[in-house]
Amino acid sequence: MSNKKSFLGGIVTGVLAAALILSGVFMGRSAWNLFQASRAQEAASQSAAENTGSDTVANQRTMDKLKLLEDTIGKYYLESVDEQTLEKGVYDGLVKALGDPYSVYYSAEELKELQDKTEGIYYGIGAYIGIDADTSLPRLTGIIEGTPAQESGLRAGDLLYKVDGEEVQGLELTQVVSKVKGEEGTTVHLTIIREGESDYLEIDVVRRKVESPTVNQKMLDNNIGYIQITEFDTVTLDQFTEALAVCRGSGMKGLVLDLRGNPGGNLNTVCDIAREILPKGLIVYTEDKNGKRTEYTCDGTNQIKEPLVVLVDSGSASASEILAGAIKDYGIGTLVGTTTFGKGIVQRIISLSDGSAVKLTVSNYYTPNGNNIHKIGIAPDIEEKFDGEAYYNDGVDNQLNKAIEVMNGKLGDGQ
Repeated sequence: MSNKKSFLGGIVTGVLAAALILSGVFMGRSAWNLFQASRAQEAASQSAAENTGSDTVANQRTMDKLKLLEDTIGKYYLESVDEQTLEKGVYDGLVKALGDPYSVYYSAEELKELQDKTEGIYYGIGAYIGIDADTSLPRLTGIIEGTPAQESGLRAGDLLYKVDGEEVQGLELTQVVSKVKGEEGTTVHLTIIREGESDYLEIDVVRRKVESPTVNQKMLDNNIGYIQITEFDTVTLDQFTEALAVCRGSGMKGLVLDLRGNPGGNLNTVCDIAREILPKGLIVYTEDKNGKRTEYTCDGTNQIKEPLVVLVDSGSASASEILAGAIKDYGIGTLVGTTTFGKGIVQRIISLSDGSAVKLTVSNYYTPNGNNIHKIGIAPDIEEKFDGEAYYNDGVDNQLNKAIEVMNGKLGDGQ
């Protein structure tokens, strides 16, 4: 194994940087260079104190163990090893040791991919992906029209068993998405589990540039507006306000807001959208490890006047639950579907000086009435389970039909 000294130096730097982040200490570049210059001297002090314990993983004992592991891998491991992969594994492992599926280390390349995604443009197949609560498998929650996913025959509801031959059960959503996405013109091989099929489906999809609409809008019978939000990205607010204006301009008497399969997204974005709907008051509040409370509020100037029905399911998570929870707490809409996913925690992405970043869970969030829905979810006012067989065979969306029925009842009552 070549360049072992430089690789171990990278490991030391990475472990120390991550440890500093976890303890809430941030160094500028000049301070970091000074730290590196004095590392040898500090290592001697750490070595003297290592037998008495340490409050950081970046101690001499850990460095020695990493060197021992690296040497052992180089001497005995059968396959050749890419040093960058091993180095990233150290950083991944430190964050994974938290036992939190939502805390993740991002390399500079992964961070760029994440940023591109939140801007609504990426290179991939054109499918929305969530995590199925029952199987822990990635599930395609929606297919964008005119994309490789649609052209290859993929369907909403398909479960991803393998991506390029690698099992993806239990992986964090961002990890799955990064495997499905890739360079334009390359092919990704998906192993699919589809309801009604007796065996796996093996499907090749060629990636290309996809402009991802996060909001879909149409008018239903009886002047009922329908707006679907697939995720909360930086582009979503403008798309939502435009869709709402189009519905109102078309004579909308009531609105069905579809949050099914929406895995969440940006906290500020969902709060901005909530300000287009909610009355004056709290949207959501968060509390960090020190009990610091941060409130997100609405002035009520845009409170929705039309009757509102909200569709939710087990794929509605995080930011979707913030919006659905506030609507339910204020009693301004009726929730129809099944209990939501139950993600009542907030993550923050902290950038590092080398272009990488770490996403950490930093707070709990609470609905306006003070409910923490983490690992509980939000129960609908009217439960309607999804009839997948009818949907995939006949195209009948029984949950949407129930929402329309509820809305027609509201309109008939003059609400």
